[in-house]
Amino acid sequence: MEKNLTSGSVFKNIVCFSLPYLLSYFLQTLYGMADLFIIGQFNGVDSITAVSVGSQVMHMLTVMIVGLAMGSTVMIGQAVGAEQRREASAAVGNTVTLFMLVSAAATVLLLALVSPIVRVMSTPGEAVPGTTAYLTICFIGIPFITAYNIISSVFRGLGDSKSPMYFIAVACVINIALDYLLIGVFHLGPAGAALGTTLAQTVSVITALIVIRKKKTGLSLQKSDFRPKRSVMGKVLKIGIPVALQDGFIQIAFIVVTVIANRRGLNDAAAVGIVEKVIGVVFLVPSSMLSAVSALSAQNIGAGKHDRAARTLRYGTFLTTGFGIVVVAVVQLWAEPIVGSFVKENSPEVVRLGGTYIRGYIWDCIFAGIHFCFSGYFCAYGKSGISFLHNFLAIVLVRIPGAYLASKFFADTLFPMGLAASGGSLLSVIICAAAYQYLRKRKMLFS
Repeated sequence: MEKNLTSGSVFKNIVCFSLPYLLSYFLQTLYGMADLFIIGQFNGVDSITAVSVGSQVMHMLTVMIVGLAMGSTVMIGQAVGAEQRREASAAVGNTVTLFMLVSAAATVLLLALVSPIVRVMSTPGEAVPGTTAYLTICFIGIPFITAYNIISSVFRGLGDSKSPMYFIAVACVINIALDYLLIGVFHLGPAGAALGTTLAQTVSVITALIVIRKKKTGLSLQKSDFRPKRSVMGKVLKIGIPVALQDGFIQIAFIVVTVIANRRGLNDAAAVGIVEKVIGVVFLVPSSMLSAVSALSAQNIGAGKHDRAARTLRYGTFLTTGFGIVVVAVVQLWAEPIVGSFVKENSPEVVRLGGTYIRGYIWDCIFAGIHFCFSGYFCAYGKSGISFLHNFLAIVLVRIPGAYLASKFFADTLFPMGLAASGGSLLSVIICAAAYQYLRKRKMLFS
């Protein structure tokens, strides 16, 4: 299962590693997409809004877990690159212990906060019951969401991006089948969507555990590896916490935009919810490249091959930028049909508003692709604080104030609100490029 990524073609390695990663992200995003699409075929705008609001909260939690797990991926990757098997085993064991505690605490806390979360989201009154049911069921499933992401972070740190893809593929098929059964046949609405997702995640974790027992990881885990070690957990958290906070702030920005849209009315709320789902699919390439750049660079840094790490960053940036340009062109031509595929024919206002929103938002795909790659590179060096900083500044200075002002001054369109997101990512690109040049000149990316 372990794969050495410190030799051979850098371009080939990044493509071969990122493609399974991309498919994994696509399948994971298909969870929410399937929920929204299927419930839109059997229920009204209130249920669509409930699932879009609820799934956005869950997405925020998931990406924060993934961000925290980035510390494990980097630590394991550096240890594998340096051929330090005991250090890699300790990182794996302490990751399991740490995340078991985190998931247990998060489940209890969030179940107690369901109603306040629904209120904070400014959920339209018609959608409150569905959103509450959706979140309650999904919060119960947090341990399984956490377990899947722990397993995935370990595999990717070992250079294996294919196994997580297989795990999530199984869950995705089950989720879609359960959605049609629970929503279409049993008419459970948002609760059925949440139940299908939770059960599918459970099956994914069980599948992963079965595979792990049969595969050779190249590591020899001992009981002592699971005992909390301050030095090991400290390194995991030093890298993971800034990434988790960064991802959390990004999702908070999305939620603030959702709240702003919710206050404009049900049609605006539904339109923003649909576009956020579409954007989630589009951003699979930048997101997968972030993780690929981080994992590949970590192994090469561990092996002392800093030039290969830098080339990984360049190739990743080139690939994501090219992809972004193509997607922008496609969306500008077919914005309304894309949004319209998620709603019934009697919702023309939702389609119109969604079309304006996505036309402004989609430019973010180009800029986000660039700063995602930089973030992965910085994380591989343990400098994840830079990623947190540029995202925090982009959110506070551009994304949130831009969306608020656009909502106030442009009541009939969501286009300027979409541009606010793109402007935030442009600021991130500028900060990342400046930080990269500064650190290179100071020789701080070679240690």
